[in-house]
Amino acid sequence: MAKKAENIVFQGTGRRKESIARVRLTAGKGVITVNGKNLDEYFGSEILKVIVNQPFAVTNTVGKYDVVVKVVGGGLTGQAGAVRHGIARALLDVNSEFRPLLKSNGLLTRDPRSKERKKYGLKKARKAPQFSKR
Repeated sequence: MAKKAENIVFQGTGRRKESIARVRLTAGKGVITVNGKNLDEYFGSEILKVIVNQPFAVTNTVGKYDVVVKVVGGGLTGQAGAVRHGIARALLDVNSEFRPLLKSNGLLTRDPRSKERKKYGLKKARKAPQFSKR
């Protein structure tokens, strides 16, 4: 059951690694703004732009919604993944029938991989000091 998308704001929160993205979807022409910049300015790489647009491609809604994103933390790849996750969650608010499509493409699952914590006695998470027999 689809909700009417006139002047209604749909929200979603996406996370990946250390990045957190707050996504707002409104009916529009497909303009994506990330932290006040155009998508092309913020994510220079074509691969990252494809990652961000993946939920729209899967649900055949390319160019139907304007997206405003505020994303903090992590690097560009983590931020792109967080934006993708947030857009997918916001699209669920638009139409709950998108759920099987988004789920089968793995867009609703939060990527659980993150940095491993540093252990005592080691220099990093797994790197040990050099061993010397004498």
